[in-house]
Amino acid sequence: MRLMQFVLNRTRDLDPGCFALVMATGIVSIDAGQHGMPELARALFAVNLVAFAWLLALTALRLLRFRRQLIADFIAPGRASGFLTLTAATCVVGSQCVIVVHAPTAASVLGIVGASLWLGLIYPVFAVAITRRHKPGFTHSINGGWLVSVVATQALAALAILLATDGDSGDGLRFAGLCLVLLGAGLYLLIIILIVYRLMFFPLRALEFRAPYWIDMGALAITTLAGSLFVLHTAPTGPLADLVPFVKGLSLFTWAAASAWIPLLAMLELWRHVWRRVPLRYEPDDWDIVFPIGMYTVGSFALAHALDLKFLLAIPAVGVYISLLAWALVTVGMMMSMRHASRAATPPGRTRL
Repeated sequence: MRLMQFVLNRTRDLDPGCFALVMATGIVSIDAGQHGMPELARALFAVNLVAFAWLLALTALRLLRFRRQLIADFIAPGRASGFLTLTAATCVVGSQCVIVVHAPTAASVLGIVGASLWLGLIYPVFAVAITRRHKPGFTHSINGGWLVSVVATQALAALAILLATDGDSGDGLRFAGLCLVLLGAGLYLLIIILIVYRLMFFPLRALEFRAPYWIDMGALAITTLAGSLFVLHTAPTGPLADLVPFVKGLSLFTWAAASAWIPLLAMLELWRHVWRRVPLRYEPDDWDIVFPIGMYTVGSFALAHALDLKFLLAIPAVGVYISLLAWALVTVGMMMSMRHASRAATPPGRTRL
């Protein structure tokens, strides 16, 4: 009975961005597979399937039992974008089905589901934010989490390009993937201006600098990946061949910008935990750090092959171990936090597993 109440409490207050766990595990799995660790990649794929199914079940239960809380999250400007992690997670698992395990049928199904979720979520999220009559202040609304809209768009683009085959149907998917890459890049430019404006011209307390700000880098890294996949999977002759040089330049630009974010984000983490002495402990948002780190590694790997720059492979060769370490540390922190929460009789709080 106590276990059931614990599950219901977690479900009621489930964060809409809970699927960042699936996104992070999926990209680390792909990362491991690209660096000669296929057994570990498949093991992480199995873990990810379990986590994905579990979070889907909790989300469905929340929709049935706690619809009011779910709607409240959807109309909250600072939280609504978290629902798009479901789209991104679906597409990341689909990409795992292509890269980690050879399951093209499952990947195609996940691609269709991911596209449906993207269409069904991204426009309502922005429409609700625009039409909301009573809006919180600027600093309470804008944060790095809004860039999940870019991540979801580019995750769908990457999966579409991976699913593309030879012939007219393949060109159609590649073209759709490229359009999504460009749309995601445009969204990034619009949203990052607001985020930088908030960071530069409004006071920022250490407690307010949270893990979602790492998506400032992660959204660029996944754009690099999607663009590099387009280059790698587009034939040298054909209707899309003339666009390849442009996409190469775009991918290099986003990779360079992602690289430039890393030292600043690391400095802000030191400021938060060392200078301002915010305790270093597990927070559900920590998956928003693991995913960008893993994505930067995978994106660098793809870019190195797309541009035939072998010296860039030194970055993912080291980055894969950083990604695995980050995933392991956050996983241990999550397990310890869940164990403590299940034993302690504390009031339910906002959590996303």
